[in-house]
Amino acid sequence: MEKIANYKLAAKEVLSEIAARKNRSRNSTTYQLITDEITGNYLLLRNGWQGGTRLYGIIIHVEVKADGKVWLQQDATDLVIADLLMEKGVATDDVILGFLTPAMREDMEVGV
Repeated sequence: MEKIANYKLAAKEVLSEIAARKNRSRNSTTYQLITDEITGNYLLLRNGWQGGTRLYGIIIHVEVKADGKVWLQQDATDLVIADLLMEKGVATDDVILGFLTPAMREDMEVGV
């Protein structure tokens, strides 16, 4: 149980840090952290405009499951979110790259 609580905290910290960094930029796009402690879902949402183009969508989605696995469901950044989670204490074996097909995950060290 403590492991899951620590993983949830790690997910929240990583996404909060990224949101704060991105929100310091001087553009009209806002990055919002959406959390659901009950289901263990943590999302970073982009919301705004670039010229006449609407920017809206999930940039990062981390799901901490009841079995202690941390599923990275979405990573539309140039960062390596899995590495940032591991720096916060998430075990390599517990990180699953959910945005990759199962066949692709089998060939990787992280998310097998």
